[in-house]
Amino acid sequence: MKNVLLGVILCLFILLSIWLVSYFYNDSGNSNQMHPVTQPYYTDITFKSVATGKVKPRREIIITSQVSGIVDELFVKGGDEVKKGQAIARLRLVPSPTALNTAKANVELSKIRLTEAKRQLTQQENINLKKYDLQQAETEFENARTQEKKYRKLFEDGVVPELEYLQFKRTLDLALNTLENTKISANSSLRELKANVDILSQELEAAISNMQLLQKGVASKSNQIANIIRSTIDGMVLDVTVEVGSAVIERNNFNEGTIIAEVANMEDLVFEGNIDESDVGQLKKGMKLELTVGAIEKVRFDAILDFISPKGKLESGSVKFEIIANVIQQKDIFLRAGYSASADIILDNRKNVLSVLERDLMFEDNGEVYVEKETAPQVFERSYINTGLSDGINIEITGGLDSNSLIKVQGKTQE
Repeated sequence: MKNVLLGVILCLFILLSIWLVSYFYNDSGNSNQMHPVTQPYYTDITFKSVATGKVKPRREIIITSQVSGIVDELFVKGGDEVKKGQAIARLRLVPSPTALNTAKANVELSKIRLTEAKRQLTQQENINLKKYDLQQAETEFENARTQEKKYRKLFEDGVVPELEYLQFKRTLDLALNTLENTKISANSSLRELKANVDILSQELEAAISNMQLLQKGVASKSNQIANIIRSTIDGMVLDVTVEVGSAVIERNNFNEGTIIAEVANMEDLVFEGNIDESDVGQLKKGMKLELTVGAIEKVRFDAILDFISPKGKLESGSVKFEIIANVIQQKDIFLRAGYSASADIILDNRKNVLSVLERDLMFEDNGEVYVEKETAPQVFERSYINTGLSDGINIEITGGLDSNSLIKVQGKTQE
């Protein structure tokens, strides 16, 4: 038992001796290592923020239908240029039996109302022509005028007093007013009946047009064809979302309807992205942006900041603000809608300033910054400095170093 214990102790002693020899050997080797040094240099420093987003048209219109039906023919495809009013698709209408029966009933009812209105108009025209409604008023007027004339002669001859004559004079005036009012009333009735006939004629035409639209998709007295879907703007067809034979639902107050195509003006593009709340306070409308489009390598596009959202949105634990910038397009380079892109927003810059690599700086807990400055070959001491703008790699030196200073490169050694 004692022999075993002595053997274990001997093995441990041998292992410890080997470790000590190795440690001191490596330590002696490290003493021969050299620390590389570098000098401050002059360069341009740009501080920028990056916003991620996508390129999209400023105006992107969704084309839907005013009627329901089946797609019978498509006239365009994605990528085609179209003009406002140009046909995009034609539908084959499939009206519901209830709607068609209602339309037919409205046509018949409108015909009955128009026929009755015409009959009343013809009757009134005959009455006016033969003056049936004026006969009584005219007779009373003639009688009053005869009496007035008779008593005026007697008054002038002194046979009757003036008071008695004036009674017949007032009777004549009343009869004249009654006659004039009767004429006006007769003419007014005639005009009302004519206007009623015109209104009912228009109602009948509208009812017939509605029935024709349901049956054929086109009204006989209209140049507009309801089953032809047309573009509402000039632009490019981005996508046609239906196929021939697809069912289409009309748009109404309760349904946006089936999307038939998307049309956009591809000459007016914007960058729409999000920027972190820590940078949004430094943005101003009119600032220049540099866009990098993922699908187009080695090409950068200029853009002008046009909109900064007044309200942020919480995304992945941080608040983001939406920005929109007008994209300045380049000739012979076609930007497609939906390209992902990133925008570099220049917040500040310095031209030809004294700088060092930020990796070579050391920081104390109180916020002071220093470098290890060489005072003699491979002899370094702390040198506190003042710093300015940084781009994450280079940092501006505003005090504490000059271009002839030598500082230790952190994290590197040489044999």
